[in-house]
Amino acid sequence: MRIALLITIILVLLLVTLYFMLIGCIDKSEPQIVSLPEPISIIGLEIATSDKDIYRDVGTVANRFNSIKEKHPIPNVKEPWARIFASKDYNPETGTFTYIVGDVVTTIDSIPHGLRAYNIPATTYAVFRIKPKSRMAWGITMGRMKRFIYTQWLPNSPYSASSTFGDFELHNEMSMGKSPEIRLYVTIEGKEGI
Repeated sequence: MRIALLITIILVLLLVTLYFMLIGCIDKSEPQIVSLPEPISIIGLEIATSDKDIYRDVGTVANRFNSIKEKHPIPNVKEPWARIFASKDYNPETGTFTYIVGDVVTTIDSIPHGLRAYNIPATTYAVFRIKPKSRMAWGITMGRMKRFIYTQWLPNSPYSASSTFGDFELHNEMSMGKSPEIRLYVTIEGKEGI
């Protein structure tokens, strides 16, 4: 009995240690509020997904996107490189939405076979910094940050989520290296009466 209790305590301590080593706490500081001066054009791929399936579907759509890009390179890719992972058309009753992965381009004059063009709207966004302690923790950290934004930050802020688009992650040179950082842009609008 004592051995089982000791093993349980050790496992709990190990899990807590791994949690803080790999994931850590999310940054709950106030976001920067920005207005994009013009739409961001991307060429990419989308998948219909849900809150339940997103962790599996992200890998599926990203791998498919990369495979198509290898065969059909995307013209006019923005320099320096930038990739967007976007969520739009969220249905709170079903937990379903469209998830898009794509590379930012300077112009959309040629779209490789199997891919589509998308525009991230020029509107107002709350921009949150995401700094997972490990690349393995990006998905979990992003999920925790979105939960915080939509269930805690937005209800207590002077903003509400805008139905204009949804949100998107910007991956660029800041996402590389030993201390990766991702920026999460969430469409917002002022709450009525404020």
